[in-house]
Parts: sequence; C-alpha cells; structure tokens
Amino acid sequence: MGKAGQSKADTIWLMLVALGNIALANSYAQIAIDIQDSLKSTPAENKVMKMANRIGIITMTIIFLISGGSGYAAFGVDTPGSILNTTGTTQNLWLIYMGNVFIIIHILGAYQVLIQPFYHIVELLVSQRWASSSFINKEHYVRIGKIELSLNFFRLIWRSIFVVIASVLAMAMPFFNDMLALLGAIGFWPLAVYFPVQMIIVKRNIRKGTITWIWLQSLSLVCMLVSIAAAAAAIHGLGQALGKYKPFMYKA
Repeated sequence: MGKAGQSKADTIWLMLVALGNIALANSYAQIAIDIQDSLKSTPAENKVMKMANRIGIITMTIIFLISGGSGYAAFGVDTPGSILNTTGTTQNLWLIYMGNVFIIIHILGAYQVLIQPFYHIVELLVSQRWASSSFINKEHYVRIGKIELSLNFFRLIWRSIFVVIASVLAMAMPFFNDMLALLGAIGFWPLAVYFPVQMIIVKRNIRKGTITWIWLQSLSLVCMLVSIAAAAAAIHGLGQALGKYKPFMYKA
C-alpha cells in the first residue's frame, strides 16, 4: 500500500527506486579485485577474499534488513528516504546526532576506498599525456619526525578541487535517493553480475546450452532487467524532483 493520495504507479516507481538503492550496496564489486591485489600471498588471495566476501555480504545483509525493517515497522509507508529526517524526534536529538556521526565515519572510509580507482585512472592518463611535466610527475618528500610523506602538487590540487566540487554538488541536490538509485542501477548489472558470470563461464569452461549455462545467463538477464527498471524509476524520480528543485534544500 502506498501513501495517502499516492497512485499505484507512484508506489511501483518508489519500489523500483528502492531496488536501485539496494543495488548500490553491491558497489564493493568495483574494488574487490584491487583489494585482493593488495593482499599478501600467504594465505592465498582468493581464499582470503572468498571468506571476506562471505562475512561482508552476510553482515551487510543483516544490517540492511534490520535497518529497513525497523524503519518500516516504525513509520510504515511514510518512512523517508533518510531515516534521520523523520518527524517527532525533537526530544531525542542526541540519537540523530549519533546517527549522523556514524554516517560520517562510514562515509569517510567508504569514500576513500571507492574513489581510489578513479583517482588512479585519471592520474595515470594525465601522467602519460604529460610525461615530462615535473608538476605532474615529481614527488616531493616531506619528513615529519620519523614519518616520511610523499607529496605531489598535481595530485594535491586536483584531488582537492574534485572533493570540493563533489561536496558542493551533493549539498546542492535535494534528490539523494533517486541519484543513489541511478548510480546503483548503472553499476550493478555490468560490474556485479555480467562480468562475474562471464568469467565463471570461461574459467569453468561451461558449454553453451547446458543447464548451468542457461541458469547463469538467466540470472544475468533478470538482473539486467531489474537494473534497467531501477534506472528508469530513478530517472523518473529525478525528473519530478527537478520540477520543484531548490538548491541546497534537501527533503527526503
């Protein structure tokens, strides 16, 4: 059931946006290989990552289900996109502040991990394009006590500019959930489903037309359709939000 005055179509759109938000939780697949590559060879990286993935997925699923279920149990269909934006909590502001602190701690670590591949790609391309530039390629070493730091002026400046622009855009956009759903829908199927499925087929030499091959391809197809539907719902939500867009005015 949807909110009062909300059509069934709007309810379905919101359900698809929620699927896009859930898909965003699988974004760790983008950096799993980078993490595995940084592990020591003993024990084997694939064994360590297999166990880490199991623990991470189980923990993530439990926490997300508890969070989603608790929000729905407390507020029903009126649960906002951000649970911290609920009404009737003015007497428990300490709880909201504590929740925001936990979110900041989580984002600080998650942002640094997720953005590193993007930083690396940009800096690699720029370094190859201007290989003779000392501003771009020269490392300056600064010693603070026993700690030696490597400082690159290009890296410092461009990363700082990127963080400022990303922060301003994030604060300016009031359609947080729809944007997350769109990002999740775009990255979910190709990175978390399609490529892993194709790698399994090649590695295990699964022949075309076998039951296993049909099952894997069906799984990939279903996930692709879910991603497309979630992306369409996110775009629909963004279109509606743009019609009443007010910069730096967030509303769940």
